Amino acid sequence: MILICYNKYWYKNSLLYPHLMSVMTSIDKSSKENGCLEILEGSHKCGRIDHGFVGGQTGADVDRVELIRQVCPHKYVELDPGDAVFFHCNLLHTSQANTSPHRRWVYICCYNLKSNNSIHEHHWASYRKIDVVPDSAIMECTNETDMSGKQFADPRENKTVIVTSY
Repeated sequence: MILICYNKYWYKNSLLYPHLMSVMTSIDKSSKENGCLEILEGSHKCGRIDHGFVGGQTGADVDRVELIRQVCPHKYVELDPGDAVFFHCNLLHTSQANTSPHRRWVYICCYNLKSNNSIHEHHWASYRKIDVVPDSAIMECTNETDMSGKQFADPRENKTVIVTSY
């Protein structure tokens, strides 16, 4: 089992502090059968764990994870649709491949303190004030296809994955 934590993604993008969290909301039922989230409970207290590339993705140091597994209980985070789990960026977590016939879609949002901007410009958004518009602005929008002036992440600039073809 390779465990990852989001802080490693952010860490490689020049965020200096672990002032981050994620919220994972289950769209479908997430169970052991379909490869739900797995965590090492309390592992966020171990601090930042060195990461390298494992299978093209960022993965935690396997030897260090094995030491942490001796003191931090392994837990399955089974969720019903609409359930959410909030977790610290240093929490070691993973999920197995879904080999079941049941879909396992989740929605993950990551949050960072506004005072924790990256010291280098990169594809992750930095804090900037958001102009609040009324709810009606969604229905009033007439520009649904013009993407000029929009930014999209380029996987070739992401230091947390290895892109073999594009």
